[in-house]
Amino acid sequence: MSALIHEKIWLDKNIYHDAERDYYESLSKMDSVASLAGVPNTELTNKVTNLEKENSELKKTMDDLRKLVISLQARVETLESSKPSQAKAEAPKAAAKEAEDSDDGVDLFGSDDEEESAEAARIREERLAAYNAKKSKKPVLIAKSNIILDVKPWDDETDMKALETAVRNITSDGLLWGAAKLVPLAYGIHKLQISCVVEDDKVSVDWLTEEIEKNEDFVQSVDIAAFNKV
Repeated sequence: MSALIHEKIWLDKNIYHDAERDYYESLSKMDSVASLAGVPNTELTNKVTNLEKENSELKKTMDDLRKLVISLQARVETLESSKPSQAKAEAPKAAAKEAEDSDDGVDLFGSDDEEESAEAARIREERLAAYNAKKSKKPVLIAKSNIILDVKPWDDETDMKALETAVRNITSDGLLWGAAKLVPLAYGIHKLQISCVVEDDKVSVDWLTEEIEKNEDFVQSVDIAAFNKV
């Protein structure tokens, strides 16, 4: 665009110089006329009048061209002076973008530069710490099960109260005994039906049944009557 403006100024200057040349040629013609005899002549007077009119128009055209050239020169100077300012204004943006691109390319798991490695390690540690803090605040869901056990004695002479006491004496983290009752089987024999709640990660059903069956003086066998997730 700047090249086009300069070309326009060059053309306008040539037009200006041509008009200036015509102007002075007209003046020269008037001088020649003035050198003629002083006898009044209508044709001569008309020519002089026409020449003066042409000279006036040429002068006006020259003034207009001069103003146009000055205006175009001022515009070109303004455009050229604004380029450094624009470049300065765009420089911080380019630097910010370069810094952002540099941050995006940080390798958190390794770098040849020691300073970059230290910075990556610091960022990684901060993120891990924030993740662990967030995780620690989140409530942990504990899986539990509700189990009903049928504990069968040897015969009708087994002390069922002692049997229940022996069962309840089995303790463990994650084990909570519940209600119990005697359920008739046959021939006067009753089984102990007892409920409990266990944490699945801490107490297994196999371990619990084995612990109950260790009471060999009271317990013949242990069956699972019901098993439900809480």
